[in-house]
Amino acid sequence: MFDAVRNNKKIVQVFLLLITLPFAFWGVDSYVKNAGGEGDLASVGGTPIKAAEFQQALQEQQERMRAAMGANFNPAMMNTPEARKAVLDNLVNQRLLALDASKMRLSVSDQRVRETIAGIQAFQENGQFSLPRYEAALTAQGMSQAVFESRLRKDLALQQVLGAVAEGVMVSGTSAERVYAVQLEERTVSEVRLAAPQYASAVKLTDGAAKAFYEANRKRFELPAQLRAEYIVLSQEGVASQLVVSDADIRKEYDAHPERFRQGEERRASHILIQADKGASETVLKAAREKIDGLLKQVKANPADFAKLAKENSQDPGSAEKGGDLGFFARGAMVKPFEDSAFSLAKEGEISDVVQSDFGFHIIRLTGVKGEKVRPFDEVKAEIAAELKRTESAKKFAELVEGFTNTVYEQADSLKPAADKFKLQTQTSEWIGREGKVQQPLNNEKLIAALFSDDAVKNKRNTDAVEVGKGLLVSARVVEFKPAAIRPFDEVKADIEKSLTTAEAVKLAEKDGQAKLAGLNKGDALELSWSASQVMQRADRGLPAEVGRAVFRAPSAKLPAYTGVQIPGAGFVIFRIEKVSRPAVNEADPRFKAIKQQYARVLAEQDFGAYVASLRKRYEVKVNAAALEVPKDK
Repeated sequence: MFDAVRNNKKIVQVFLLLITLPFAFWGVDSYVKNAGGEGDLASVGGTPIKAAEFQQALQEQQERMRAAMGANFNPAMMNTPEARKAVLDNLVNQRLLALDASKMRLSVSDQRVRETIAGIQAFQENGQFSLPRYEAALTAQGMSQAVFESRLRKDLALQQVLGAVAEGVMVSGTSAERVYAVQLEERTVSEVRLAAPQYASAVKLTDGAAKAFYEANRKRFELPAQLRAEYIVLSQEGVASQLVVSDADIRKEYDAHPERFRQGEERRASHILIQADKGASETVLKAAREKIDGLLKQVKANPADFAKLAKENSQDPGSAEKGGDLGFFARGAMVKPFEDSAFSLAKEGEISDVVQSDFGFHIIRLTGVKGEKVRPFDEVKAEIAAELKRTESAKKFAELVEGFTNTVYEQADSLKPAADKFKLQTQTSEWIGREGKVQQPLNNEKLIAALFSDDAVKNKRNTDAVEVGKGLLVSARVVEFKPAAIRPFDEVKADIEKSLTTAEAVKLAEKDGQAKLAGLNKGDALELSWSASQVMQRADRGLPAEVGRAVFRAPSAKLPAYTGVQIPGAGFVIFRIEKVSRPAVNEADPRFKAIKQQYARVLAEQDFGAYVASLRKRYEVKVNAAALEVPKDK
């Protein structure tokens, strides 16, 4: 089954985009956070999705968007029923896949779990898996190895489900060629632009039209409430910057935990693999064994040919092209029979007998040895200092949080007492509104809601300390406020008249354009000023959507052909299609491969959608629609 995941990696990635798997996207933290709480938002096959689980997923999605969009992120994006429904649908889909994986009794080997853990960067040191770091990371989150590995095993089982669906995604050569030809179709066209300004002089607005529009659309002219705020930030990073770690403390930590800085023996090896699952038939195992035995004879006869034989025969796609080279690895990184054999070889260049593992039959050649060593103090000094600062700052920050929270609440008429007490700088924001772009760290919906509350606006009281990020607390206070207001009619009258005139001019341009287009299609000889010919390609992303649809949907059996389209706010354009050409299929063209992958993605999305739809029929899904409504205090 994992072959399906590996061989259809691109397709599985598509599925992972359609459903956010916890481990694949959220990392270790998603496995070590508790989702307890009361209140069910949905149930899937009788198992509930709790409100706390939903809120955690909503917050995590918000943090992912914040990281991706930076300053362009607006928390209001997630504050809609549509966004909340998307998050809940994602949780439902995760639960459906988990139920189906359980029903199919999918299993994940211990070796697969070990390999996945070893490949997680958070558990590595100097590019290699570090057991102390693994243990420390789980301990820091209050998670046992057994629980973490159990949850990881479930996630890998879900990936097997996706792999099974991926196996069904097939793109035929004929279909790909047809899509390629259509996507890269080119049409040579010239155009006549009937611009709205040409018709503006013919527009006569009725008396009172502007005033009527103003009264009917008063919200368009509303200036939203705005405020400027001063704020202070208590951060763990700031606390850490004030800490000083002595050399004596660093040395003490180094001496107290020598095991952390000890690097066990590492070995570098190359191998030749002939795949054969242990559960395979006797015939398959026998054939694989005969092949590996024949290769062993060749290797023993001429060890210098090992890399060449690996390239030509090894069935390990990750190492065959490198002559079987696996690089350096420590104990625990490889399946046990392989590890035992590799670490039993006495000297570089020595070749093992045939070794059988869960993956098949191996021949192993030892190519390097790094003896056990302890990293010197000077090498790890900075690393230990940073770790001590992190630990101490986390402790110190936790101690300061309560005092900071109490101070801004108890002395709510000013931020100065808290700023002085905690040595914080008072900063002032730009003008901000309830919606739209807000500068960091104020771009938090809870903090914005607090700033626009009656208590903050009317009484100029400090907001409560609000956690706007991990290790980041903010309290703010309104210093200036502008209530929402409607711009006076006289101020906007000219803009309204200009807008109404343009809208009417566009209608006149379209009417004239449609009449001319009808004449051209009847064969009338019209005196029009056609532009120079240009080539348009269907796949051109710079082509306006409305233009692309008009030009490439127009019948082309008889040329020249004519079509037209209204350009919003600008007028009307008539296109004369003079030539149509489709490229001959060239599989060597990088675009062919890209288009085939895009087509496969479309099919994958359809298959995945159909698969999830079938699961929704198989397992009863109930959703509490009222829970998707945006809370009133938001």
